[in-house]
Amino acid sequence: MTVTAIVWVSDGTWAGCVDAARAWIPDEARVVLLHVTNDEAADVAHGAFLGLLGRGRPARDDPGSHLNALSAAAATELLDVAADRLGRPATRLHRHGRVEHQVVQAAVGADLLICARDGHRGRLGPHSLAPTTRFVVDHAVCPVLLVWPEPAPGSDTLPPPPGAHPPRP
Repeated sequence: MTVTAIVWVSDGTWAGCVDAARAWIPDEARVVLLHVTNDEAADVAHGAFLGLLGRGRPARDDPGSHLNALSAAAATELLDVAADRLGRPATRLHRHGRVEHQVVQAAVGADLLICARDGHRGRLGPHSLAPTTRFVVDHAVCPVLLVWPEPAPGSDTLPPPPGAHPPRP
């Protein structure tokens, strides 16, 4: 049986995820590099164009289309750089929509999902996960390898137990 691992390639954390894939995924495993584009900004721009801003203007001037093209080019470039860093064959998958839902859906049937902490990275604790990643971790139907995109903060950054007062300087 071939193991399939999804590596969530996201701005700011992709390198840590790819490095974790290199370290933890067996050579014979199938690797999928996943990037998800949130189309919300392009949809808003397109909606504005269709409203008063676009009245009487040619469709080629639609800023939503321009944003979609820029997003697609950026995603392709990021996936290419991630594939180069991975240094082994990988499938590139670019999806659109609500990021957290697309990542969870892409992981259906996978044996492993690799993602990175993308919140506050200066201390340990729950705030090291942004809401999107928290959703993915909570809803993924496969095992999740959650990595620090850079060296983890020290254990001295652990929050105090509930009801305890932090030490005074």
